Amino acid sequence: MAKRDPQKTKRNKLIQTMKTELRELLPTVLEETGLRDEKELNAIIGHKTDYVIDLKHAVILAPDQYEALWMAGFNKQLEEEGEAFGFGEFFAIARKSKAFRRYLHIFLRRSYLKHYDEYHKARPEVEEAEIWIGQNNADYGLLVTPRFKDGRWENDKSHIRRFKPRYWTIGHVLETGLVVPDSADPMRFANVGEYLRFFEHVLVRHSASSYQRKIAAMYSQLVRDSDDPLNIPLLIPELRYNGREAKHEHRLDFCIIDPDTFDKVGFELSPWSSHGRLTKTKEKTTKAVNEEAKGNFEKEMRKLKKYFQKHGIYALVYTDSDLADITSVFVDIAKYLQTSGPAAQYSFAEIDDFFK
Repeated sequence: MAKRDPQKTKRNKLIQTMKTELRELLPTVLEETGLRDEKELNAIIGHKTDYVIDLKHAVILAPDQYEALWMAGFNKQLEEEGEAFGFGEFFAIARKSKAFRRYLHIFLRRSYLKHYDEYHKARPEVEEAEIWIGQNNADYGLLVTPRFKDGRWENDKSHIRRFKPRYWTIGHVLETGLVVPDSADPMRFANVGEYLRFFEHVLVRHSASSYQRKIAAMYSQLVRDSDDPLNIPLLIPELRYNGREAKHEHRLDFCIIDPDTFDKVGFELSPWSSHGRLTKTKEKTTKAVNEEAKGNFEKEMRKLKKYFQKHGIYALVYTDSDLADITSVFVDIAKYLQTSGPAAQYSFAEIDDFFK
């Protein structure tokens, strides 16, 4: 049974306290403003929010900040629009009624607390809310709010901010599943273990690299041993450079996306046997061998440079001397799985004191 979030419990108690105080203020507010009822009162406040705060992109960490942004946006609209959209009328009502101003103060803070989970966290841009992994004809997509429309998968842009799990974590993939091109049925996972089996035995098994399979096994064990597996970032295998395009140019062995900052780091396992070994060297001149070796090196560097230029992914490269101790390689990778955790929650002590 999932543990209760003490912060969420506290927020819910505060929301109920605020609701009670708003109801106590209501008769005085209606008398001083001439408004008909609570529904009309709340509507004229709520209607303004879409105009005064960019709720799709703003990251708001506290009730104070939400209220400040709301008032700053209102003031800007009042100066630019004047009487349009009822801002002038709203301003007149607020000046007339002290009870209304008090009501507005509590209403805005309660609104923030009610929508805390979506307001306090950053969200990926639409173009960053979709990744594709895997080899040709065995590729899968991971989206934030996937929907199948007109024969292809896309994100429902309006719901990206409302996505509840931390982005790009085990909880994320359990929420959305993985999608398959041209198929309306997403691949769902009932639990953590089911996803990890798919991760190891399907996503990574296609790789010819024994090093990738060993890293995948270590990652799976780390997740299984965790007290909070849902919040562990995904170890993303075979990230496709060209996304869902049928013909891929490059694949990155592994990638981790920080759930809070969206910073990306890649991991390229580059043993000489698969990335640099030259064949039939006895039949070639020294110059030809050197040119071939140079070409192999430049090919690998172009790949990593392109990932950085297009996707902002800085890749760490592990060669034979590193891969000789694969456990140490995973210890290095695991450092990037230890994110800061969910965004620090606002201390509600001031609000507590306010209502005492």
